[in-house]
Amino acid sequence: MGQHQLLVSAAASAPPCWRPAERDRLVARLGALAAGIHAIEGLFPSPIPGVKPGLANIIVIVALERYGWQVACYVAALRALAGSLLLGTFLSPTFLLSLSGALGSVLVLWPAPCRSRFLGPVGRSTLAAAAHIAAQFVTARCLFIPHEGLWGLFPIALSFSLVFGVINGIVCCRVLERMETTT
Repeated sequence: MGQHQLLVSAAASAPPCWRPAERDRLVARLGALAAGIHAIEGLFPSPIPGVKPGLANIIVIVALERYGWQVACYVAALRALAGSLLLGTFLSPTFLLSLSGALGSVLVLWPAPCRSRFLGPVGRSTLAAAAHIAAQFVTARCLFIPHEGLWGLFPIALSFSLVFGVINGIVCCRVLERMETTT
């Protein structure tokens, strides 16, 4: 049996190629967009250490509003993972804080049903921002800074996160409006 015949025979017995579903492509696109925004945001200096606007979370809230909680979870996890790989912080304290914040924010959004008349994108974004910073502080306290003095910074960080949560929620509303008019 020649080399060519051996390759043809092996290819014929191989299982069919996996083709990603449209939802997988959607998650990959949204995750890549969120990770890219996260990486770009990480390159800019912050006037107050640890305070960032969280622009990548706009993509997570849009994913939640448009495609549901499960897609939003995947996008948040991809943002933290791919963003840390892009910035070179994978498995560092920065990565652990980012991942804990992402998990905290999507977990708090789980019971909040999409398209609720009581809680729109601004409310969800603000709720997610508060959970994000709370999860980061709990992680920092448990893993990195085992001192009660850390909680003295929490009200300041929470105030910034609430302001950015409202702003990001407003941006989410605009993005969703644009998506509605283009589809």
